[in-house]
Amino acid sequence: MTPENAHSAGLTGRLQSLDFFRGVTMFLLVAEFTALFEHLTDPALKGTWLYQAALQFHHHPWNGLRFWDLIQPFFMFIVGVAIPFSIANRRKRGQTAGQIRNHVLRRSLLLLLLGWGLYCQGPGHIVFRFQNVLAQLSVTYLLAYLIMEKPARVQIIFSLILIAITEIIYRTFPVEGFNHPFTPNENFGSWLDLQYGGADLNGYWVSFNAIPTTAHTIWGVLAGQLLMSERTGAQKLRILLIAGAIGVIAGYALNPVTPIIKRICTSSFVLVSGGWALLALALSYWLVDVKKWNRGVLFFAIVGMNSLFIYLFAHVGGADLIREIVRPFTTSLLGWTGEVTTLILTSLAVLAALWYLCYWLYKKRIFFRI
Repeated sequence: MTPENAHSAGLTGRLQSLDFFRGVTMFLLVAEFTALFEHLTDPALKGTWLYQAALQFHHHPWNGLRFWDLIQPFFMFIVGVAIPFSIANRRKRGQTAGQIRNHVLRRSLLLLLLGWGLYCQGPGHIVFRFQNVLAQLSVTYLLAYLIMEKPARVQIIFSLILIAITEIIYRTFPVEGFNHPFTPNENFGSWLDLQYGGADLNGYWVSFNAIPTTAHTIWGVLAGQLLMSERTGAQKLRILLIAGAIGVIAGYALNPVTPIIKRICTSSFVLVSGGWALLALALSYWLVDVKKWNRGVLFFAIVGMNSLFIYLFAHVGGADLIREIVRPFTTSLLGWTGEVTTLILTSLAVLAALWYLCYWLYKKRIFFRI
């Protein structure tokens, strides 16, 4: 990963709605590393509106959907939206098809290695964890790229086939004890992870999620191709809204048959979360690119412009380091507000510091890419 002075620095010449959408998503991901959402659901706050609202920033235990369950699909989807723009820029710079393909392959490998590196430490030994967003993105990014030149209907059919294959495998898996498709740790995904020692038996996350969630990245590519097309803004918005509504309605309608479970990425979850991703992009596009609503765009966009860097920095201990620096000051100055309030304010201070780091990189025109 190397810093570069990007020729497209700033918002000029960029799809500002995508910068905004990416920035909001990354800002929330970074906020998780500050323990803000954990403190907002402290037992001392139970029964308050703040506690109830903050529950939406925690994954649903199993069958159901909370706002936080949408963040990973949003991330996968956003990467897909950016792919057509990235490929077009590389072609404008004179890169050949072979050079672009090699870049995609290297990037997929680096994403896989980074994802493994972040989660390779087990209890006293090294493990291969494939359940995290970076490792799974290495698969979804590559598959979405390989079919992006196909007609839209082919891409849609391919994404639906991946979802259907997942549904069939889960429902027909024959191994005794793991043939309960929608039961924690008794399904095909858990069995597969046990085969290579990478099972997450406490959180129920499974590696096989990379296959169905590829649909999110493919649908992102289709959305990116739509936004790059010669259609009018109104036509683009209409297509995004209709497609998003279809996904949301289909996903919720399937719930009685195939439960919405984010942890094993069921077909109903992929559809409903993909629908919400399309609707979120439509809202961003309408606000920022159609209505030219600029307030707050730069605030979030500068986080999205260094999304990989700030995610890795916060994940490997950067947020913890800043917390150790900030905590003595917040405890001394704000301790009178109470323990829980002080913890919340400390997390907000850490989040502000992380945002300022992104802002400093933006002002220096330093953008980290792989």
